Amino acid sequence: MSDPLRFVDACSEVHFAAMSAIHCRGWRAAYPGFVPEDYLSEVITEEHWIPFFREDYATKRCKGLLLYENDIPVGCCNYGPVRSGPSPRQSEGLVIDSSNYSGWGEVISLYVEPARTGCGYGGLLLEEAARRLKEASYPGCTLFVLKENEGARRFYERHGFVWDGTIQKVPFPHDMVCNDLRYIKTL
Repeated sequence: MSDPLRFVDACSEVHFAAMSAIHCRGWRAAYPGFVPEDYLSEVITEEHWIPFFREDYATKRCKGLLLYENDIPVGCCNYGPVRSGPSPRQSEGLVIDSSNYSGWGEVISLYVEPARTGCGYGGLLLEEAARRLKEASYPGCTLFVLKENEGARRFYERHGFVWDGTIQKVPFPHDMVCNDLRYIKTL
């Protein structure tokens, strides 16, 4: 009997759509009260990230990774070189200073279908992304997590990540600002 779980490198419109839908449901489950409600309902749609994933694949800026259980995508992550500088894609006014981590990799996003959290899928994705970054000769990995998302912070800590003391301000509409914490791990 074969393992029902498998990783798939995102490289098609079907993959980009699956990743975007998982991101949408992940955001809507994790961030109510932390980002504006109208932003979650109007901007964060199941199709929102498709053009970004398509562009990332075409430019090789970062890679998308899906985890399938049988034929159903249950989680995904994006990983690649650490981001530094303006990030107009996420939020106008967001500037990330990663100068202390030049040459490192980053897990840019990681989401599991909300109904499938607690099954170990996030850990499988995180460890696979870290393995691939190490294989690509990145000496370490960074990621950002919402300060108030204590469950996600504990998850990353269980996987060997530690907060480096950085608080990244992420502006949203209606003068709302989220505080993301940078977590790091040597690979």
